[in-house]
Amino acid sequence: MSKVQTGLRYSVEHEWVDDASPAGVGVSQVAADALGDVVYVELPQVGAVVTAGEVCGEIESTKSVSELYSPVTGEVVEVNEAVVADPALVNSDPYGAAWLFRVAVTEEGPLLTAEEYAAQNDATVGD
Repeated sequence: MSKVQTGLRYSVEHEWVDDASPAGVGVSQVAADALGDVVYVELPQVGAVVTAGEVCGEIESTKSVSELYSPVTGEVVEVNEAVVADPALVNSDPYGAAWLFRVAVTEEGPLLTAEEYAAQNDATVGD
């Protein structure tokens, strides 16, 4: 069963966002488990403006290609080059080393608590 980390908020499209400034964005373990072995990650460029609920990149696994949606609106201020170089981090550490990008947030999309997201995705909540 997939784990949902507390202290983060989640979009229905399976992205998480933290409360840091700038905010970190990544994909949940629920998404990572569903994707299977991630082999490629395409992220927005630094300076790009992302919009909550809109496509901002993609994640490719051995099973499929999935669009990446931004959970927030704002300017991308940093991209995690480590996950671009080693996309398997999405599978091994989705809430840590596999953060995808950081955004100077101007607006949030609809977000769920860890408990709400876990309940919708048959997952467990834990750190």
